[in-house]
Amino acid sequence: MPDRAPSNGGGMTHHQPSYAALDLGTARTRSLVSGSVTIAERASSVPARPRRRDRQEPEQGSEVVWPILHGMVANMAACHRLAHTVLRDAMLYGSWPLERVLVGVPVAATRIDRIAVWTSVRQAARCPVVLVEEPLAAAIGCGLDITDPRPRLLLDVGAGIIEAVALGDSAIADAGAIQLAASSHPTLPAYALDSVTDMVADLLRRLPAQQRPAARANGLLLTGGGARDPRLARHLCAKLRVSVTPALEPAHATIRGLARLCLLPALAEQIATPAAAH
Repeated sequence: MPDRAPSNGGGMTHHQPSYAALDLGTARTRSLVSGSVTIAERASSVPARPRRRDRQEPEQGSEVVWPILHGMVANMAACHRLAHTVLRDAMLYGSWPLERVLVGVPVAATRIDRIAVWTSVRQAARCPVVLVEEPLAAAIGCGLDITDPRPRLLLDVGAGIIEAVALGDSAIADAGAIQLAASSHPTLPAYALDSVTDMVADLLRRLPAQQRPAARANGLLLTGGGARDPRLARHLCAKLRVSVTPALEPAHATIRGLARLCLLPALAEQIATPAAAH
């Protein structure tokens, strides 16, 4: 059980639940804690050699490690240090211990991938960790009603992985993924446009015939930092002949959804994916 806030003068204990949302991206990591309205954002990198505990000077050298590759944990020790740094900085907004951390994971994450991110964050946070598939969190962050049984198409365009999903009834019914070489450039490489379009077209074809008209009518929602590439929406719209809508502040859709789920524990528990899934 997490520690409780100290009693106020020996009388009633005033305790505010403290939660954190964490979006560990290939290029950028975003966090938001209860009690704050500001999304903290930083590069998903840590120094290659951590500072020794018996020294106070800053880490030396310019070498850095990027622990997340294609949206998955590639270096657990470095991911633990990244999560620890992010959560330490986030807790400047609150003085009580964290009670829960919600973390996004790609739908394509394997059982090993999920265990890696859960373990890395759990060791850093020292509290329960809940994993939520990122496209579901992004949909919630955009205000979609994921409990609606009618299918909705969403394309989450990250720096290292792009996932197309058909979601509805509080779950992801089907999904496809493409891994990209990580890049800080805001636009997608030209070769990726056709690959992404083909992935969404395949997803549409795999939907049950009776669901396709509703999915097309609802259109395609774009989230993730890559959704800001104006060529992507135009290309998808022309090739698929569906309406394509980039989310407002698409790069923050996932972290906004995770933060909302912090306040909706029943829904978070319903859609959470166990670390040992897949």
